[in-house]
Amino acid sequence: MGAQLRVYRRRMRSVKATKKITKAMELISASRIVKAQQRVTASTPYANELTRAVSAVATYSSTNHPLTTPHENPRRAAILIISADRGMAGAYSTNAIKEGERLAALLRERGLQVSNFLVGRKAVNYYKFRNREMAGTWTGFSDNPTYENAKEVADSLLSAFLSDSTDSNGVDEIHIIFTQFKSMLTQEATAKRMIPLEVVESSAPVPTGLLPMYEFEPNAGEVLNALLPRYIEARIFNAMLQSAASEHAARRRAMKSATDNAEDLIKSLTRLANAARQAEITQEISEIVGGADALASASAGSE
Repeated sequence: MGAQLRVYRRRMRSVKATKKITKAMELISASRIVKAQQRVTASTPYANELTRAVSAVATYSSTNHPLTTPHENPRRAAILIISADRGMAGAYSTNAIKEGERLAALLRERGLQVSNFLVGRKAVNYYKFRNREMAGTWTGFSDNPTYENAKEVADSLLSAFLSDSTDSNGVDEIHIIFTQFKSMLTQEATAKRMIPLEVVESSAPVPTGLLPMYEFEPNAGEVLNALLPRYIEARIFNAMLQSAASEHAARRRAMKSATDNAEDLIKSLTRLANAARQAEITQEISEIVGGADALASASAGSE
């Protein structure tokens, strides 16, 4: 019985050590979420306004630009998947990778070849383990991305888009998979097409009266050429920030669940250890009482 008690106590020490680690990781993620949310809030208006500017040029001009005009015979599409560098974040990276798999299947049904651009070690290791081709990989900044990181990724995607689709590195479409941060409890893996611009139906009422008149200097094509790199950089940077906030929220939730499970396991082991200790004490008392009875019986017989 003593050996069983030692086993319970050893397991309790191990679980308590694990609980300290998960609690510390929960607190670290909770402290980083606020800053990540602030960065998302600060970058979203700029990205939205830049998208509106590009949409305005595309809507109120007759220029035929690859940014707004789908290719007649697309051959290849690029998918940028944003995942995490580290684990212990629940299904955060898995959901983004699965969303990328679904999007790739849809693109292949259209007869397109898929080029994978990956951000985060989780996605890179997933594709590397399955011996899949990767057109570009970036790691080491998933939880705290900078605009320079987004620009590096955007330059690679833009270079592939501007290349001829017959080239092995050229693409006709650019899609992005990221985790949209909706709240502390809700993060959703989202797929969006960045280029050509995706037409989204809106339930907003149609504006009445005179439509705005735009003048483009020197011309709409040059304006779109100037806006194209900034548009891609802004959208990718905002997606990285949202993914970083989602990663911290997912890790905080996963670590809180692990901490709660550790507490429940400690309580269960404590009850088992107390029961084993009580049984050991009861057995010792029984042995003492039995020995005393035996001595008393031996003394009475000798008399």
